[in-house]
Amino acid sequence: MIHAFRKIGALGVALVLAGCNTPPNQPVPFPVNTIQSEARVPHVFGDNMVLQEGAATPIWGWAEDGTVVTVKFRNETVSATTTNGEWIAQLHNLTAGGPDTLTITAANTIQFTNVLVGEVWVAGGQSNMEFPLKASFEAADDIAAATNPMIHIMKVPHTRLPSPTNDIRAEWKESAPDTVPGMSAVAYYFARDLQTKLKTPIGIIESDWGGTPAESWMDYNYLHDNPHWESEIIKEWSVEDSRYHHSLEAFETKKHEAQENGTEFTNRPPRQPWRPAELFNGMIAPLVPYGIKGVIWYQGENNAGSLERGEQYHELFPDLIRDWRSQWGEGNFPFLLVQLAPYGNIQKEPRDSAWASVREAQLQATRLPNVGMAVITDVGLEHNVHPTKKKPVGDRLALAALAIAYHQPIEYSGPIYKSMRKEGSHIVLTFDHAGGGLEAKGDDLTGFAVAGADQQFHWALAHIQEPDKVIVYCPAVQDPVAVRYGWANYPVVNLWNKAGLPASPFRTDEFAK
Repeated sequence: MIHAFRKIGALGVALVLAGCNTPPNQPVPFPVNTIQSEARVPHVFGDNMVLQEGAATPIWGWAEDGTVVTVKFRNETVSATTTNGEWIAQLHNLTAGGPDTLTITAANTIQFTNVLVGEVWVAGGQSNMEFPLKASFEAADDIAAATNPMIHIMKVPHTRLPSPTNDIRAEWKESAPDTVPGMSAVAYYFARDLQTKLKTPIGIIESDWGGTPAESWMDYNYLHDNPHWESEIIKEWSVEDSRYHHSLEAFETKKHEAQENGTEFTNRPPRQPWRPAELFNGMIAPLVPYGIKGVIWYQGENNAGSLERGEQYHELFPDLIRDWRSQWGEGNFPFLLVQLAPYGNIQKEPRDSAWASVREAQLQATRLPNVGMAVITDVGLEHNVHPTKKKPVGDRLALAALAIAYHQPIEYSGPIYKSMRKEGSHIVLTFDHAGGGLEAKGDDLTGFAVAGADQQFHWALAHIQEPDKVIVYCPAVQDPVAVRYGWANYPVVNLWNKAGLPASPFRTDEFAK
């Protein structure tokens, strides 16, 4: 079903365009018509936009009831009649190319130029998706060479809202040395690779915010209608929010007392907890139902704060994917994620890890249809949650897109654990995506651990036996029952395939569940 538009009035649009919060539980308004029968459209449409090829492409907006709005693009003209203040028209089976002009006519005329048709991707997540090209590793030459009229980008401004909005202040821009430095580095390299390989226009809608949890990017109704999330997320947030307001009140009291006494006050205000759905409300809802090919996603660090949160992500993250797919109503569109990079102190001995649990949740999400994953165990920084090497991340996402979204017969994944069998004191592991054969980057395989029935893991020796098999053993564990690989905040691992892609961390056990 096409997205249900939200009717809102003039006060809240000023707030959303300023990036501010509206009062709790109040919708974000949109300005009323100043001329009867005048058509308006959200800012997701504009000069330089990219429309999705090969699918029904919705164009929508607002006008007085009964107003007939006509949309003309290339040789196609479609009309829609406004009902309840909203209209929507659909262009059909657009073919890649451009630039062209799109014209919308009612009592007024709106015209957008330099419009391309190609492949549109939403780039979402937290700080490692938001990490700008200008700060990434050795990006100066890439920025200088960024002029490409076939890549267009839109960056959604940071907006936290208690209720969904239907518009944003954003604009489409062509890729150029003066437009890409602040763009997501991951999204830029992804777009550049796709455009080079597909020879078609690429549109990127970047909607990300550092330090944010998955639940803030999900629709409130989706969370509320699930009793599990109503209890674990919404009610827990209510407790945190109440605690925050008490702390804020105490902070303001002390600040006022210091001002009255003429004393210095250097305390910082308490940090407001992320509200469930508030980023969906402000940064995703206004994009729906813009025609897209799929999503690239880099997030999870904020959900790896504890073992409990890591385990929760096993269900929460797949639900986020389902929620977004339901919102767009385009079926199981490709959803391509980045598995968390190594981060934190290197462990001397095997132990449980919240970051490993989140990586496992991300791996398990690839069981959903059309979900792919870029593994980046080789680009982490031990004491920096923001590794600067973003080109390999974008490149591997592009490989996944070429295989999953565009059905090219290429290897797009590193080795993925498939099965195990015991052979005496040894365990034989079999992998999918061997990519021409497994290999160790270095003299010996590292990162494997085994455990017996006591569930105590010990570092293990491992070697490649066949193109898709690894034998694991440990003299201290004569009767092994389980294997883990890269199960750490900062995994030190080196199993790859000959296609040049690293293996995903995994475990064969369910001891901690």
